[in-house]
Amino acid sequence: MDGPVLLRPYRRSDAAAWSEVRRANRPWLAPWESSVAGRWDEYNSPSAFRYVHRDQRRSARRGEGMPFAVCLYEDGRERLVGHLNLGNIVRRAFCSAYAGYWVDGRVAGRGVIPTALALAVDHAFGPGGLHRIEVNIRPENGPSRRVVEKLGFREEAYHARYMHIDGAWRDHIGYALTSEDVAAEGGLLARWHRLRAATV
Repeated sequence: MDGPVLLRPYRRSDAAAWSEVRRANRPWLAPWESSVAGRWDEYNSPSAFRYVHRDQRRSARRGEGMPFAVCLYEDGRERLVGHLNLGNIVRRAFCSAYAGYWVDGRVAGRGVIPTALALAVDHAFGPGGLHRIEVNIRPENGPSRRVVEKLGFREEAYHARYMHIDGAWRDHIGYALTSEDVAAEGGLLARWHRLRAATV
């Protein structure tokens, strides 16, 4: 937790909150998400969350992912406002993962996802034992690109027709960060605090 931003494992009881946020944010989220058969309301329903939660738990148990609910703690209560996953974890000589995230458009611009990503990366580089985190983002997705650019992720690659999103194969820009990039700064969250303080 940092300020009002809290990362935690998902709970079965998150179904209704997760569904409400996902359904309310269709115009904000759908253009950037992998293509899925079916209607948005159907695969973002409370009952669909049961399968999402099951898959996330299985991935975490196998050491292949670190899924987090992104919450805001305000006025004495916790509210689910997004998702962050470190997935496709590869150990041994790689020790790397890919980060993916989304946030409720109603709280966008408040530093929620940069803070959540910094918390997750510090966890990954510390107790998680990882060395490298990659993020792949569509060139047109300005808000998501600003998240990683604010945090100092390096732009490293251009991936043509990288992933099937919103009905077509879409290009992505590859960003990355290694543990050495932030070690001298006390971690990514410490870097993010300094950057935010410098812009106030």
